[in-house]
Amino acid sequence: MSLVDAVLPWVMGALALALALNAWRLFIGPSLPDRILALDTLYINALALLVVLGVQWADKVFFEVALLIGLLGFVGTVALAKYLLRGDIVE
Repeated sequence: MSLVDAVLPWVMGALALALALNAWRLFIGPSLPDRILALDTLYINALALLVVLGVQWADKVFFEVALLIGLLGFVGTVALAKYLLRGDIVE
């Protein structure tokens, strides 16, 4: 058993806890900007969890899915921020 095999379950547990806390902030958040930041952090933590699963299972598909989630999450965050500032996404 290598050090990586011993550490990965702890990392996945920490990321699962972070996902749960982000989901809590997303549903309970006091304002809309707090909820947008929680959603942004939620997709980043999901991306990190996918990368850790890809390392553990040695599968390249997880890295491709993580890249796709990162791209869609960035575009979604920009669109939500633009909507929050201007009230319209497309001008």
